Amino acid sequence: MNYMQNLMQLRGSSIRFQMFAHLVHSNTEAKKIMYRHIITLLLLACAAMNAVAQDVQLQPDHPDRHVVVKGDTLWDISAKFLKDPWLWPKVWKMNREQIKNPHLIYPGDVVVLDLSGGDPRLRLLRETVTLEPGIRIDALEKEAVATIAPNIIEPFLSQPLIIENDELDNAPAIVGAQENRVVLSQGVRIYIDEIQEEQGRFWNVYRTGKVFTDPVTKEVLGTEAVHLGTANITRYGAPATAEIAKANQEIFKGDKLVVAPDELSKSFVPRAPDSEIQGQILSIYGSVNEAGRNSIVSINRGSNEGMEPGHVLAIYREGNLVKNPGYQKAKDEDDKTTVPENIKLPNERVGLLMVFRTFDRISYGLIMQASEPVNALDIVQTP
Repeated sequence: MNYMQNLMQLRGSSIRFQMFAHLVHSNTEAKKIMYRHIITLLLLACAAMNAVAQDVQLQPDHPDRHVVVKGDTLWDISAKFLKDPWLWPKVWKMNREQIKNPHLIYPGDVVVLDLSGGDPRLRLLRETVTLEPGIRIDALEKEAVATIAPNIIEPFLSQPLIIENDELDNAPAIVGAQENRVVLSQGVRIYIDEIQEEQGRFWNVYRTGKVFTDPVTKEVLGTEAVHLGTANITRYGAPATAEIAKANQEIFKGDKLVVAPDELSKSFVPRAPDSEIQGQILSIYGSVNEAGRNSIVSINRGSNEGMEPGHVLAIYREGNLVKNPGYQKAKDEDDKTTVPENIKLPNERVGLLMVFRTFDRISYGLIMQASEPVNALDIVQTP
């Protein structure tokens, strides 16, 4: 249903309501019914406005088709066609199961914009593509297109950066090293208090870092562990022996080991959350004060609140409180003519982020767009 149809229906409902109100003006019971009708009409109006707001808008210079090439991302392809790339599932007509298990897109595939049905729809063609006479694509490397740039988020996919439920306290610890070395680096043999064969061979080395607390409730949400490097077990037991395979920072006795997780999927669908989410940015990765496009941030909403990889959130700067020029103090307790002392300015949208990894109460997101610098404690919410 388009905007004009919504408007005509609401206008017709409004006229019928006015006639109804005139007939029952003097009837108390009917007035109660009338008030219920008012609420119903307002709800219908809000629903219609929301439906219009969610209409897919195409880019003014959108292509009719796009040949996927190596290096493309799902977000970039979507942004070529759509003003709001997170409406990708809508133009692909994807159901919930398809969103969770998307069909992969590969270099050489052709994304086609179909307007024949009135509403924009994207289709995928898998066929040999002619780029110019005499040159055809037959043997492209078939590596699926990632949703967002994999080189930026790779460390956050392979390393469990948020430690929950005191996991690090009970993790295996380094108790010594070859030749009693103090500073441990790549290639050094180390000893761990205990690791058994069934626990795995490949481990990450961590040190306890920043503790995250919720800005509003002040609850502890988790600990962001500092990733120091990786280690491979060479002998299991108590103690176990390992070799440091990689060292990002200096490693010391007492640092902890967490088993390396299986690689997480890089293919997920950009989309708005199904429910209204509102939270705040906890921190900006890299200990910088401001973030921009392609910066990684953590937010105080996780899988417990329904966050999933691929969810897109709008970033807002909270409006300041400013002095009301018309404010005057009350003359006495009965004076009801005063105006508010301060006026809160509206929140202003400054960017978009996409969640790519979730924990119970914290998620990591990549800033996709930023019209202004993004700061810690900025608001994030369903777009």
